[in-house]
Amino acid sequence: MKRVPRAGVRRRPSQRRSQVTVTAILDAAARVFEERGFEAGTTNHVAERAGVSIGSLYEYFPNTDAMVVAVVERELERDGSKLLAILKLARTERELAAQLRAFVETVVELHAKSPALHRILIDQAEHPPAAHACVLRFEESLAHALAESLRSARPRLRDPDTTAHLIVQTTESLAHRFVLRGIHDLGRADFVRELTRLLIGYVGGDRDRRAC
Repeated sequence: MKRVPRAGVRRRPSQRRSQVTVTAILDAAARVFEERGFEAGTTNHVAERAGVSIGSLYEYFPNTDAMVVAVVERELERDGSKLLAILKLARTERELAAQLRAFVETVVELHAKSPALHRILIDQAEHPPAAHACVLRFEESLAHALAESLRSARPRLRDPDTTAHLIVQTTESLAHRFVLRGIHDLGRADFVRELTRLLIGYVGGDRDRRAC
């Protein structure tokens, strides 16, 4: 029977003890999804790994979809703070080139941190709409920040918004592919260098800058 997505946290943790319980559940969910896959990672498995009763789990998460959304939200919140710090306003082409390299490096690093979880959450899970919405908001925030840098460093760029969105999505997609399956025979440093050169060329910058 096809699972009907009904994502959402049933009860918000207000006390420290409740927050600790929710953290334990989400940590356990991430590990269970990595080890068993999304479809086989049941609420019972998560409750057992977290060391809580199934009733306690259901107080906060009504189903597996709700846990997926919460895991995605937590991962994106952690990743977003690092990436948005990198995408502060770049005022020159040199600053933009360095920013793009740092962005590529960090996206690869974040994907490499938990490759199995990324594979399940991105490739295998039939996500509820709320999880897709989280990812879209995340990508929008990154693209908006990058577009401001493009406007400042490359004022003659025709469409900085579209360019920023394509850079964000291309980097995410290629980094995901590289970490999970590899690309050609590139090592990590070579992949970062070549993707950075590709992006700098796309925005019309100097391919030979040392930031590459």
